[in-house]
Amino acid sequence: MDTGPAGPPRHALVTGASSGIGLAIVERLVADGWRVTGMARRPVPIPGARSILADLAAPGGGLPELNDLEPVDAFIHAAGVLRTAELGALRPEDLAAMWRLHVEVAAQLVDRLVATIPDGGRIVLIGSRTSTGAAGKSQYAATKAAMVGLARSWAMELATRGVTVNVIAPGATQTPMLSDPARGATPPRLPPIGRFVQPDEIAALAAFLLSPQAGAITGQQITVCGGASL
Repeated sequence: MDTGPAGPPRHALVTGASSGIGLAIVERLVADGWRVTGMARRPVPIPGARSILADLAAPGGGLPELNDLEPVDAFIHAAGVLRTAELGALRPEDLAAMWRLHVEVAAQLVDRLVATIPDGGRIVLIGSRTSTGAAGKSQYAATKAAMVGLARSWAMELATRGVTVNVIAPGATQTPMLSDPARGATPPRLPPIGRFVQPDEIAALAAFLLSPQAGAITGQQITVCGGASL
């Protein structure tokens, strides 16, 4: 997918682009010379990035029309929400909200974009290390596990086109989600490295997965957790 030094800047679409990991990814890609369109409820506060305002979590809707969107070389789905509860206190509306944002939105956007993503394009989903299970986070973990199923299936379908599909699975990352009151029952634990993962570390991995050098990596979940899953 390398356009060479004389080629036009590559174009990436990033969801959840106004804060946290999504914002860090936008900042990194703009610094690397990408043209970036960020999709979020608020404008993307990075000079040079275009914003598409959308409430992707809205039940039964929220997806904007993409007719005016220039073809993208890469799609990064970083929009996410965390709701936690133990068995006996699960809320169906929490599961519906997380399933909507993590799974339905990812599938709908990729389905719309896939015909125009060029051969050698890139798809990256921001998952979670909890996709293998976490006490008090069963609903969240289930939606993040579903993202892995989507990514591996799409990787199989798109491999002959050189389009890679991968999941980055962060552990506790220093973002607004870390202090979200909705996760009060499951406070974050400091990983063995003695600090939380930083958003720019996730952004650096995303940038690598979008690079020509990552063309042989597809269908994988890559965990970045500071040793928390050891």
